Amino acid sequence: MLVIRPISEADYPALMQIAHDSGVGFTSLPTNENLLRSRIAHSVASFATDTDKPGNEGYLLVMEDTETGEVIGTSGLESAVGLEHAFYHYHLGKVVHSSQELKLHNTIETLTLCNDYTGAAELCTLFLKESARGGNNGRVLSRFRFLFLAEFTERFGKTVIAEMRGVSDDTGTSPFWKWLEEHFFCMDFPTADYLSGIGNKVFIAELMPRFPIYVNMLSKEAQEVISVVHHKTSPALKLLQREGFVHRGYVDIFDAGPTVECELDQIKAVKDSRRVRVIIGEVETGAAYVACNTDLKNFRATEIHIDVDHELASAILTQEHANALNVQDGDFVRVLSL
Repeated sequence: MLVIRPISEADYPALMQIAHDSGVGFTSLPTNENLLRSRIAHSVASFATDTDKPGNEGYLLVMEDTETGEVIGTSGLESAVGLEHAFYHYHLGKVVHSSQELKLHNTIETLTLCNDYTGAAELCTLFLKESARGGNNGRVLSRFRFLFLAEFTERFGKTVIAEMRGVSDDTGTSPFWKWLEEHFFCMDFPTADYLSGIGNKVFIAELMPRFPIYVNMLSKEAQEVISVVHHKTSPALKLLQREGFVHRGYVDIFDAGPTVECELDQIKAVKDSRRVRVIIGEVETGAAYVACNTDLKNFRATEIHIDVDHELASAILTQEHANALNVQDGDFVRVLSL
Protein backbone atom coordinates (compact mmCIF):
# COMPACT_ATOMS: atom_id res chain seq x y z
CA MET A 1 0.00 0.00 0.00
CA LEU A 2 1.15 3.54 -0.76
CA VAL A 3 0.91 5.89 2.22
CA ILE A 4 1.76 9.58 2.44
CA ARG A 5 3.37 10.67 5.70
CA PRO A 6 5.55 13.50 7.07
CA ILE A 7 9.19 13.22 6.12
CA SER A 8 11.68 12.12 8.79
CA GLU A 9 15.44 12.39 9.17
CA ALA A 10 15.74 8.74 8.12
CA ASP A 11 14.38 9.71 4.69
CA TYR A 12 17.43 11.81 3.78
CA PRO A 13 18.97 9.24 1.36
CA ALA A 14 15.65 8.89 -0.47
CA LEU A 15 15.22 12.67 -0.69
CA MET A 16 18.72 13.09 -2.08
CA GLN A 17 17.94 10.47 -4.73
CA ILE A 18 14.76 12.34 -5.64
CA ALA A 19 16.77 15.57 -5.89
CA HIS A 20 19.14 13.85 -8.34
CA ASP A 21 16.25 12.37 -10.34
CA SER A 22 14.30 15.64 -10.56
CA GLY A 23 17.07 17.38 -12.53
CA VAL A 24 17.80 21.03 -13.27
CA GLY A 25 14.90 23.43 -12.86
CA PHE A 26 13.43 21.74 -9.78
CA THR A 27 14.59 24.60 -7.57
CA SER A 28 13.07 23.42 -4.30
CA LEU A 29 15.27 20.31 -4.17
CA PRO A 30 18.90 21.15 -4.98
CA THR A 31 21.42 18.34 -4.59
CA ASN A 32 22.98 19.80 -1.47
CA GLU A 33 23.26 17.73 1.71
CA ASN A 34 23.12 20.63 4.17
CA LEU A 35 20.13 22.17 2.44
CA LEU A 36 18.17 18.91 2.22
CA ARG A 37 18.87 18.00 5.83
CA SER A 38 17.83 21.51 6.85
CA ARG A 39 14.65 21.18 4.81
CA ILE A 40 13.83 17.92 6.58
CA ALA A 41 14.55 19.42 10.00
CA HIS A 42 12.39 22.45 9.21
CA SER A 43 9.51 20.20 8.20
CA VAL A 44 9.82 18.08 11.35
CA ALA A 45 9.76 21.27 13.44
CA SER A 46 6.77 22.63 11.50
CA PHE A 47 4.69 19.52 12.17
CA ALA A 48 5.54 19.87 15.87
CA THR A 49 4.60 23.56 16.03
CA ASP A 50 1.29 24.57 17.60
CA THR A 51 -0.07 27.61 15.77
CA ASP A 52 -3.33 29.01 14.50
CA LYS A 53 -1.96 31.37 11.87
CA PRO A 54 0.33 31.17 8.82
CA GLY A 55 4.02 31.64 9.49
CA ASN A 56 7.35 30.31 8.36
CA GLU A 57 6.29 26.66 8.52
CA GLY A 58 7.01 24.29 5.65
CA TYR A 59 5.53 20.82 5.41
CA LEU A 60 7.35 18.15 3.40
CA LEU A 61 5.82 14.70 3.01
CA VAL A 62 6.79 11.49 1.24
CA MET A 63 4.86 8.71 -0.45
CA GLU A 64 6.07 5.34 0.82
CA ASP A 65 5.40 1.81 -0.37
CA THR A 66 4.66 0.19 2.98
CA GLU A 67 5.41 -3.30 1.65
CA THR A 68 8.96 -2.46 0.56
CA GLY A 69 9.69 0.65 2.60
CA GLU A 70 10.70 2.48 -0.58
CA VAL A 71 10.03 6.22 -0.81
CA ILE A 72 8.70 6.81 -4.32
CA GLY A 73 7.74 10.47 -4.23
CA THR A 74 7.52 13.69 -2.30
CA SER A 75 5.17 16.64 -2.05
CA GLY A 76 5.09 19.76 0.08
CA LEU A 77 3.32 22.90 1.20
CA GLU A 78 4.63 26.23 2.46
CA SER A 79 2.54 28.09 5.00
CA ALA A 80 3.37 31.63 3.84
CA VAL A 81 6.23 32.48 1.46
CA GLY A 82 8.50 35.49 1.63
CA LEU A 83 8.25 36.19 5.36
CA GLU A 84 11.89 35.35 6.04
CA HIS A 85 13.53 35.53 2.60
CA ALA A 86 12.37 37.71 -0.29
CA PHE A 87 10.19 35.81 -2.76
CA TYR A 88 10.67 37.12 -6.30
CA HIS A 89 8.61 36.98 -9.48
CA TYR A 90 8.38 38.82 -12.74
CA HIS A 91 4.97 40.27 -13.50
CA LEU A 92 3.98 40.43 -17.14
CA GLY A 93 2.36 43.81 -17.74
CA LYS A 94 1.87 46.36 -20.47
CA VAL A 95 2.87 49.93 -21.23
CA VAL A 96 1.33 52.04 -23.96
CA HIS A 97 3.26 54.52 -26.07
CA SER A 98 0.95 56.78 -28.02
CA SER A 99 0.97 60.09 -29.86
CA GLN A 100 -2.26 61.70 -30.99
CA GLU A 101 -0.36 64.10 -33.19
CA LEU A 102 1.44 61.31 -35.04
CA LYS A 103 -1.53 58.94 -34.86
CA LEU A 104 0.65 56.24 -33.32
CA HIS A 105 -0.40 53.76 -30.62
CA ASN A 106 1.97 51.04 -29.52
CA THR A 107 1.36 48.52 -26.69
CA ILE A 108 4.46 46.81 -25.33
CA GLU A 109 4.66 43.95 -22.83
CA THR A 110 6.99 44.39 -19.85
CA LEU A 111 8.46 42.20 -17.13
CA THR A 112 8.70 43.86 -13.71
CA LEU A 113 10.50 42.34 -10.72
CA CYS A 114 8.15 42.12 -7.73
CA ASN A 115 7.37 40.45 -4.38
CA ASP A 116 3.59 40.44 -4.81
CA TYR A 117 3.06 36.92 -3.49
CA THR A 118 4.59 37.58 -0.07
CA GLY A 119 2.41 35.85 2.53
CA ALA A 120 0.78 33.42 0.10
CA ALA A 121 0.71 29.68 0.78
CA GLU A 122 2.51 27.52 -1.78
CA LEU A 123 2.09 24.05 -3.20
CA CYS A 124 5.62 22.85 -3.94
CA THR A 125 8.14 20.04 -4.34
CA LEU A 126 5.89 17.59 -6.17
CA PHE A 127 7.87 14.71 -7.64
CA LEU A 128 7.01 11.07 -8.31
CA LYS A 129 9.48 8.49 -9.57
CA GLU A 130 8.83 7.46 -13.16
CA SER A 131 8.49 3.81 -12.17
CA ALA A 132 5.54 4.78 -9.92
CA ARG A 133 3.67 6.97 -12.38
CA GLY A 134 0.72 4.72 -12.92
CA GLY A 135 -2.86 4.48 -11.76
CA ASN A 136 -3.91 7.29 -9.44
CA ASN A 137 -0.51 7.70 -7.77
CA GLY A 138 0.27 11.10 -9.25
CA ARG A 139 -3.22 12.43 -8.57
CA VAL A 140 -3.11 11.19 -4.97
CA LEU A 141 0.31 12.76 -4.35
CA SER A 142 -0.97 16.07 -5.70
CA ARG A 143 -4.54 16.12 -4.40
CA PHE A 144 -3.89 15.06 -0.80
CA ARG A 145 -2.49 18.56 -0.30
CA PHE A 146 -5.98 19.99 -0.75
CA LEU A 147 -7.16 17.77 2.09
CA PHE A 148 -4.27 19.11 4.15
CA LEU A 149 -5.26 22.70 3.32
CA ALA A 150 -8.91 22.01 4.12
CA GLU A 151 -8.16 20.34 7.45
CA PHE A 152 -5.55 22.82 8.68
CA THR A 153 -6.73 26.00 6.96
CA GLU A 154 -5.67 28.32 9.77
CA ARG A 155 -2.01 27.47 9.11
CA PHE A 156 -1.95 28.82 5.54
CA GLY A 157 -2.17 32.11 3.67
CA LYS A 158 -5.50 32.96 2.07
CA THR A 159 -4.04 32.78 -1.44
CA VAL A 160 -2.43 29.54 -2.61
CA ILE A 161 0.14 29.56 -5.42
CA ALA A 162 2.10 26.96 -7.36
CA GLU A 163 5.20 27.70 -9.44
CA MET A 164 5.23 25.68 -12.64
CA ARG A 165 8.57 24.60 -14.06
CA GLY A 166 9.43 26.55 -17.19
CA VAL A 167 11.10 25.49 -20.42
CA SER A 168 14.63 24.10 -20.28
CA ASP A 169 16.34 21.28 -22.13
CA ASP A 170 18.01 18.14 -20.80
CA THR A 171 21.31 19.96 -20.38
CA GLY A 172 19.72 22.63 -18.20
CA THR A 173 19.67 25.36 -20.83
CA SER A 174 16.81 27.83 -20.44
CA PRO A 175 16.13 30.15 -23.41
CA PHE A 176 14.83 32.82 -21.03
CA TRP A 177 17.78 32.66 -18.67
CA LYS A 178 20.19 32.58 -21.60
CA TRP A 179 19.12 36.12 -22.50
CA LEU A 180 19.37 37.31 -18.88
CA GLU A 181 22.77 35.67 -18.55
CA GLU A 182 24.06 37.45 -21.64
CA HIS A 183 22.95 40.90 -20.48
CA PHE A 184 22.94 40.88 -16.67
CA PHE A 185 24.53 37.76 -15.20
CA CYS A 186 27.75 35.84 -15.59
CA MET A 187 26.47 32.43 -14.58
CA ASP A 188 24.60 29.67 -16.37
CA PHE A 189 21.05 28.55 -15.56
CA PRO A 190 21.96 25.45 -13.49
CA THR A 191 24.23 27.56 -11.27
CA ALA A 192 21.65 30.31 -10.75
CA ASP A 193 18.93 27.74 -10.14
CA TYR A 194 21.12 25.93 -7.61
CA LEU A 195 22.07 29.11 -5.73
CA SER A 196 18.42 30.10 -5.45
CA GLY A 197 17.51 26.61 -4.25
CA ILE A 198 20.04 26.71 -1.40
CA GLY A 199 18.70 30.10 -0.30
CA ASN A 200 21.40 32.35 -1.73
CA LYS A 201 19.10 34.90 -3.36
CA VAL A 202 21.10 38.06 -2.64
CA PHE A 203 22.48 37.98 -6.16
CA ILE A 204 18.95 38.37 -7.53
CA ALA A 205 18.48 41.78 -5.95
CA GLU A 206 22.04 42.80 -6.73
CA LEU A 207 22.15 41.83 -10.41
CA MET A 208 18.58 41.87 -11.71
CA PRO A 209 17.67 44.92 -13.83
CA ARG A 210 16.14 47.66 -11.65
CA PHE A 211 13.60 48.76 -14.24
CA PRO A 212 10.94 46.86 -16.22
CA ILE A 213 12.25 44.78 -19.11
CA TYR A 214 10.62 45.37 -22.48
CA VAL A 215 9.69 41.91 -23.72
CA ASN A 216 10.28 42.86 -27.35
CA MET A 217 13.94 43.45 -26.48
CA LEU A 218 14.40 39.80 -25.52
CA SER A 219 15.58 37.23 -28.00
CA LYS A 220 12.85 35.52 -30.00
CA GLU A 221 13.63 32.23 -28.20
CA ALA A 222 13.23 33.90 -24.79
CA GLN A 223 9.96 35.58 -25.75
CA GLU A 224 8.47 32.29 -26.93
CA VAL A 225 8.88 30.53 -23.55
CA ILE A 226 7.43 33.23 -21.27
CA SER A 227 4.52 31.65 -19.33
CA VAL A 228 5.13 28.27 -21.04
CA VAL A 229 5.29 25.20 -18.81
CA HIS A 230 7.89 22.42 -19.10
CA HIS A 231 6.44 19.40 -20.91
CA LYS A 232 6.99 17.16 -17.87
CA THR A 233 5.04 19.59 -15.69
CA SER A 234 2.09 19.98 -18.05
CA PRO A 235 -0.03 17.25 -16.34
CA ALA A 236 0.44 18.93 -12.95
CA LEU A 237 -0.66 22.26 -14.41
CA LYS A 238 -3.81 20.71 -15.87
CA LEU A 239 -4.70 19.21 -12.49
CA LEU A 240 -4.39 22.62 -10.84
CA GLN A 241 -6.40 24.35 -13.54
CA ARG A 242 -9.25 21.92 -12.94
CA GLU A 243 -9.17 22.97 -9.29
CA GLY A 244 -9.63 26.62 -10.20
CA PHE A 245 -6.03 27.82 -10.36
CA VAL A 246 -5.36 30.58 -12.90
CA HIS A 247 -2.34 32.38 -14.27
CA ARG A 248 -2.38 36.13 -13.65
CA GLY A 249 0.82 37.09 -15.41
CA TYR A 250 3.41 36.12 -12.81
CA VAL A 251 6.39 34.10 -14.05
CA ASP A 252 9.55 32.62 -12.58
CA ILE A 253 12.59 34.88 -12.71
CA PHE A 254 14.86 32.11 -13.99
CA ASP A 255 12.94 30.15 -16.61
CA ALA A 256 9.76 32.31 -16.99
CA GLY A 257 7.52 29.36 -16.10
CA PRO A 258 4.00 30.43 -15.06
CA THR A 259 2.87 30.75 -11.44
CA VAL A 260 -0.80 29.93 -10.88
CA GLU A 261 -2.99 30.97 -7.97
CA CYS A 262 -6.35 30.41 -6.31
CA GLU A 263 -7.96 31.60 -3.10
CA LEU A 264 -7.74 28.76 -0.59
CA ASP A 265 -11.47 28.66 0.11
CA GLN A 266 -12.25 28.63 -3.61
CA ILE A 267 -10.14 25.59 -4.54
CA LYS A 268 -12.60 23.00 -5.86
CA ALA A 269 -11.05 20.07 -4.00
CA VAL A 270 -11.00 22.00 -0.73
CA LYS A 271 -14.70 22.76 -1.11
CA ASP A 272 -15.53 19.21 -2.24
CA SER A 273 -13.68 17.42 0.57
CA ARG A 274 -15.74 16.04 3.43
CA ARG A 275 -15.07 15.05 7.03
CA VAL A 276 -16.67 11.68 7.77
CA ARG A 277 -16.74 9.37 10.76
CA VAL A 278 -14.97 6.03 10.45
CA ILE A 279 -16.89 2.76 10.65
CA ILE A 280 -14.53 -0.19 10.40
CA GLY A 281 -15.97 -3.10 8.45
CA GLU A 282 -15.93 -4.94 5.15
CA VAL A 283 -16.04 -2.96 1.90
CA GLU A 284 -17.31 -4.98 -1.06
CA THR A 285 -17.42 -2.12 -3.58
CA GLY A 286 -16.67 1.54 -3.51
CA ALA A 287 -15.45 4.54 -5.43
CA ALA A 288 -11.84 5.74 -5.38
CA TYR A 289 -11.05 8.43 -2.81
CA VAL A 290 -7.95 10.01 -1.35
CA ALA A 291 -8.34 10.12 2.41
CA CYS A 292 -6.38 11.54 5.31
CA ASN A 293 -6.65 11.53 9.06
CA THR A 294 -7.13 14.74 11.06
CA ASP A 295 -4.03 14.44 13.27
CA LEU A 296 -1.35 16.90 12.10
CA LYS A 297 1.56 15.41 14.03
CA ASN A 298 0.72 11.86 12.93
CA PHE A 299 -0.65 12.78 9.53
CA ARG A 300 -1.35 9.99 7.03
CA ALA A 301 -3.03 9.93 3.62
CA THR A 302 -3.73 7.17 1.11
CA GLU A 303 -6.00 6.05 -1.69
CA ILE A 304 -9.02 4.04 -0.56
CA HIS A 305 -12.16 2.59 -2.12
CA ILE A 306 -15.23 3.36 -0.03
CA ASP A 307 -18.88 4.29 -0.11
CA VAL A 308 -19.49 7.57 1.69
CA ASP A 309 -22.84 8.06 3.41
CA HIS A 310 -23.24 11.82 3.00
CA GLU A 311 -26.44 11.97 5.09
CA LEU A 312 -24.79 10.30 8.09
CA ALA A 313 -21.34 11.78 7.30
CA SER A 314 -19.73 8.39 7.68
CA ALA A 315 -17.80 5.84 5.65
CA ILE A 316 -16.87 2.19 6.07
CA LEU A 317 -13.11 1.55 6.03
CA THR A 318 -11.39 -1.79 6.08
CA GLN A 319 -9.15 -2.49 9.05
CA GLU A 320 -6.17 -2.34 6.68
CA HIS A 321 -7.01 1.20 5.58
CA ALA A 322 -7.80 2.26 9.12
CA ASN A 323 -4.37 1.04 10.18
CA ALA A 324 -2.73 2.88 7.28
CA LEU A 325 -4.44 6.12 8.32
CA ASN A 326 -3.79 5.59 12.06
CA VAL A 327 -7.51 5.82 12.88
CA GLN A 328 -9.92 3.78 14.93
CA ASP A 329 -13.64 3.17 14.82
CA GLY A 330 -15.41 6.50 15.50
CA ASP A 331 -12.49 8.72 14.48
CA PHE A 332 -12.78 11.24 11.66
CA VAL A 333 -11.10 11.21 8.27
CA ARG A 334 -11.30 13.74 5.46
CA VAL A 335 -12.05 12.34 2.01
CA LEU A 336 -11.99 13.59 -1.56
CA SER A 337 -13.25 11.71 -4.60
CA LEU A 338 -10.66 10.82 -7.22
